[in-house]
Amino acid sequence: MRVLLVEDDDRVADALTPALVRRGLAVRRLASGAGVLDLVGEVDVVLLDLGLPDVDGIVLCRQIRAASDVAVIVVSARGEVDDRILGLRAGADDYLVKPYDVDELVARVHAVRRRRTDRGGGPSGVFELDGVRVDFDRHEVTVDGAPISLSRKEFQVFALVVDAKGAVCGREQVLAEVWGRAGAAENRSLDVHVATLRTKLGRPTLIETVRGVGYRLSGQPGRLA
Repeated sequence: MRVLLVEDDDRVADALTPALVRRGLAVRRLASGAGVLDLVGEVDVVLLDLGLPDVDGIVLCRQIRAASDVAVIVVSARGEVDDRILGLRAGADDYLVKPYDVDELVARVHAVRRRRTDRGGGPSGVFELDGVRVDFDRHEVTVDGAPISLSRKEFQVFALVVDAKGAVCGREQVLAEVWGRAGAAENRSLDVHVATLRTKLGRPTLIETVRGVGYRLSGQPGRLA
């Protein structure tokens, strides 16, 4: 999942960025509001601090919402009820007050993304690579023209990896969006589902494991560095 971090505090950004990357997110950071509107079409979620040096975060949130339907999570030290109401009314999908737990932030990122997917914001159209064809709208997968029978969870896992288009799809993202939690049993189940997918697709190297992080399509460039 691609995240745009809009945070002017270098210490916060320097600590948060690697923590998010370790959890399977592709992160780009801006230290001000300049350039944000140019990038919202390239990311899945915007993490927006309100105390920016060049523009009020509430104003920027409204501008983002006017320009795009991208998910926005306000991450701010402004914790009063009135501030939260302003953020949500400006178009934010969620509001998290600093200081916060990184795992809670990641869970909220996946949650807002999942809600948008549930209401039709998920991948659509057709993807093809190495003889494998995925029709997102029809929930169908074929290999060299032959239909492949996948379970619901197998298709969901594969769709998430495919939709990342070469960027790493983090284990936590897959577990949150497909299983709804990340316990030991769900982690084992994910490993089994990926192994089964490789067997059914007949392309054991198509889904590459990034150890300790997640999965990506082999041979496909990431969309956001």
